[in-house]
Amino acid sequence: MSPTRWRDVAVVGGGPAALCIAAALAKQQLQVTLVAPNDPAAPWPNTYGIWGEEVDALGLSALLEHRWSNTASYFGSGDGDDQGQVCHGRDYGLFDKHALQQHWLDGLSAGGVQHCNDFVQAVEHRSDGATLTTASGDNLQARLVVDASGHDPVLVTRPSDGPVAGQAAYGVVGRFSRPPVDSDQFVLMDYRCDHLSPEQRQQAPTFLYAMDLGQGRFFVEETSLAAAPALSFVSLQQRLEQRLAHRGIAIEAVEHVEHCLFPMNPALPDRHQPVVGFGGAASMVHPASGYMIGSLLRRGPLLAADLAAAMASGQQGLVLAQVGWQSLWPAELRRRHGLYRFGLEKLMRFDEAQLRAFFATFFALPNAQWFGFLANTLETPQLLQTMLQLFGAAPNGVRWGLMEPRGREFNLMTRMLRW
Repeated sequence: MSPTRWRDVAVVGGGPAALCIAAALAKQQLQVTLVAPNDPAAPWPNTYGIWGEEVDALGLSALLEHRWSNTASYFGSGDGDDQGQVCHGRDYGLFDKHALQQHWLDGLSAGGVQHCNDFVQAVEHRSDGATLTTASGDNLQARLVVDASGHDPVLVTRPSDGPVAGQAAYGVVGRFSRPPVDSDQFVLMDYRCDHLSPEQRQQAPTFLYAMDLGQGRFFVEETSLAAAPALSFVSLQQRLEQRLAHRGIAIEAVEHVEHCLFPMNPALPDRHQPVVGFGGAASMVHPASGYMIGSLLRRGPLLAADLAAAMASGQQGLVLAQVGWQSLWPAELRRRHGLYRFGLEKLMRFDEAQLRAFFATFFALPNAQWFGFLANTLETPQLLQTMLQLFGAAPNGVRWGLMEPRGREFNLMTRMLRW
């Protein structure tokens, strides 16, 4: 592909984040080119969940494949009567990933988005835009470049401030000798550990994320919330099989195996660079939960609208990029991100018993508070109030773990205060 004229935006990437922002920009009547070596229509390997209230607010509930009202977690040890079941009282949904992908592909088609099927080799910035050079030697000129290439971005740079924790998961969609969860149930976190030896309980904690897909099919996934280095898929598979076997459950048929690994707490990118990031490239993963899809759907259209308005007013080059970064990461969201990173740093040091006690306390908070925390919809004062309320209600072992000065928490807090 050798474009003969300038495009408004070149979006680097071909995954969910790239499709989301490219479709949003095209909806603003901007001329967009998607630059990615992969086919944007290629099937996605992983699943994407979202709380019902989030998807309803977006008007996209029709894109859900499943929706559960029976939502629960388990924070007991699992020994005897100590199950620690918590009923969440909120709907949870699983996207039909093919429908979500097609939703964005339709937006690309309607907006006339071009696809350059190639790798980005280099970028040259000028006062009025940039020129992307691909691996095949073609040049693409655009007023702005948006890097949505994933967690290891092609163009966006971010500072290094220590080890980055990874959330890792190994999951199976299939049929089982016995139901691994109750009928029509979604389990967010099952931290019961009665299947583990005393030695294993001293190792990095993991939990089960599971759901009834109907017609005798279930999805079960052993998950490590965050660890540095991340847990291996081999260890997670072993944990899952051990958990199921302890409950007398065997996997009878496997339809799909899911491997999931992504960074939870990378630093925010340099907001003064001439390339705007989006998705994993812009550190948009929620550092306390690992969720990002709701954030993409909410913040993509806002970023696109701000960029379109800036272009209409004649802004270009670095000034235009600054508009994008300010739209994506205003001071309020940067402060929240800093608080979430601070909290995750604490949780990563908790043992299995502390984590169970922490989450049992967390989900005992008023429903709107824990939901707003997970959905990143609480303003900073509300977020601080929720964290303080959690601290006050937590047992002493959790409180001490939250207070104990270890690692880089002080540096994270100092940086957050500067924002």
